[in-house]
Amino acid sequence: MSEPKIAATRPAVLELEPGTYFWCECGRSEKQPFCDGSHAGTEFTPLKVELDEKKRVALCQCKHTANPPYCDGAHAQLD
Repeated sequence: MSEPKIAATRPAVLELEPGTYFWCECGRSEKQPFCDGSHAGTEFTPLKVELDEKKRVALCQCKHTANPPYCDGAHAQLD
């Protein structure tokens, strides 16, 4: 599998309303941390995230988390 592009080395900390979101898995989106379709032609697909209530989240932008879409601190291990 190809390596994703590192969009940022810090998470996007956001207060999200209930709803459906699509987290960018490839790192190419201009609307980080969300998908804008830039993965077209790659093996990546966005990850569907559904929230039932308003929630403060830290979404991974380095794309190396073991718990997608949430930051697990993997960015601290990147070169």
